[in-house]
Amino acid sequence: MQNRVKGNAQGIDVSHYQGVINWSAVAAAGISFAFIKATQNRMDARFLENVKGAKAAGLLIGAYHYVDDSVTTPDKARASAQVFYNAIKAAGGPEVFDLPFVMDYESNKNKLTATTITAVAKAFLTEIQKLTGTKPMLYTYPSFIGHFSGLTDYPLWIARYHTVAPADASGWKRWEFWQYSDGTFGGVLPGGGRKVPGISGPVDLNEFDGTVDELRRRYGTKQSGKDGEKMSERDINQASSWAAAAWEEATTNGYFDGSRPGAPVTREEMAIVVNRLRRNFLALIGGNTDRIVELERQLTEIEKKIEKK
Repeated sequence: MQNRVKGNAQGIDVSHYQGVINWSAVAAAGISFAFIKATQNRMDARFLENVKGAKAAGLLIGAYHYVDDSVTTPDKARASAQVFYNAIKAAGGPEVFDLPFVMDYESNKNKLTATTITAVAKAFLTEIQKLTGTKPMLYTYPSFIGHFSGLTDYPLWIARYHTVAPADASGWKRWEFWQYSDGTFGGVLPGGGRKVPGISGPVDLNEFDGTVDELRRRYGTKQSGKDGEKMSERDINQASSWAAAAWEEATTNGYFDGSRPGAPVTREEMAIVVNRLRRNFLALIGGNTDRIVELERQLTEIEKKIEKK
């Protein structure tokens, strides 16, 4: 995999272990993003506090779920994804977060097979993507990554506390984020050292594969001075959970073809939907198809009059 590059964006990941964090001091030190632990078997005690503080300080934020060793089947993985999603909703919903939602899978105390671990990982990733409408990311260590196969469609956040780049593994040839230090061992910040102001003890250090501007263009808000112009990546082929039922109904009723539910609607596509609605409305009030032509003529006359006003 690639090496670190001078000028790449720097970030941290935190949990309740870091205690109370002065997020303004963290941001002032040049940290531009933070991944915040959301859940394991339950919500992290400082998750909501950290989300609010990091967001207020202007950092790009993401949330991660640690896969507990008690999660040994795909069904349990899907249940864990729901726990994660509940925490995301408690923090304000997926729209609050900028970075990909993360599955942290790094432990195998029950000695599951690689096939089972991959199945558990796939079930979790698929479920959280369905719930949030965005493609998640996988976090792991070089010593654990060999358990996975067929998951390279998901971006990789690799933990390697070293100055030498991680080796290619399990199909991945690049990292999206590299956790290069646990705050005690491994690489150092661009300015030297591993201490981050605003945090009393050690904290994991991370680097994005690109500059701060590239990070913001990829995941954050447009730098136009306008609020709310989100650039968060989502899978346009997956309907968001809150819209899935309505999308299925609209597709079943023939208003859309069922493809790309998350894509922007063109004027041509909108014209098709409006015309189908129009004809269905005419059929409904006409009582039978024989009267549709006359009713359509009458509606056209009404529309022309409205146009002239």
